[in-house]
Amino acid sequence: MTNRKLIGVLTPSSNTALEPLTSAMVNSLPGVSAHFSRFTVTEISMRDQSLGQFDDSKILEAARLLADAHVDVICWSGTSASWLGFEKDEALCARITEVTGIPATTSVLALNELLAAQGASTMGLVSPYVAEVQQRIVANYARLGIDCIAEQHLDLTVNFAFSEVPPDTLRRMLREVAKQGPDAITIMCTNLHGAQLVDLMEQELGIPIYDSVATVVWKALKSVGVESHALKGWGRLFI
Repeated sequence: MTNRKLIGVLTPSSNTALEPLTSAMVNSLPGVSAHFSRFTVTEISMRDQSLGQFDDSKILEAARLLADAHVDVICWSGTSASWLGFEKDEALCARITEVTGIPATTSVLALNELLAAQGASTMGLVSPYVAEVQQRIVANYARLGIDCIAEQHLDLTVNFAFSEVPPDTLRRMLREVAKQGPDAITIMCTNLHGAQLVDLMEQELGIPIYDSVATVVWKALKSVGVESHALKGWGRLFI
């Protein structure tokens, strides 16, 4: 009997960033591996067509496929609850556990746990989204008592296009929001290549940076009882 830890990850179908990033993070942890299941997500906006992509039935079917692999935890590596409402992820996790018997978590719920543990009252927000989505995110965090004092967004709606945002653009956006001195900065999107920038940007800016891919990896490891200190080069989240 092996002592493997299997992390199941729910992935937007057009995402090309989170799978290699997640696997790269856990590669240094003996016996830990990440396994993925997709459901259709191609657009991020407030249009009905976009909102319908996050219907629970489609996500639950993808979760059932992960359950076939006997994963120890199922993670929604996506940020839809940041604009649809945090209660969406809370309900989704409960439903996933109900139909699979496996604990579940999400990028956004993990981020909220980290912000609460830090005692953050202000944050900077970096995303590729359109203004309407960004405003919803800002409003939802205000209801948590966290004031978004600086934000940068790219006004993109095509999910695949998020993965083609160059690193220099993300660095510029991080530097801009850092000028206001927030308690923390979040990179809100799991199809940005942001996680690998965090370590050096934290050193430069002196502010914790929580990338959406990294937050769910952090919570997944915590859920399965694996110390994440071996994850070097991914920022202070894993120290």
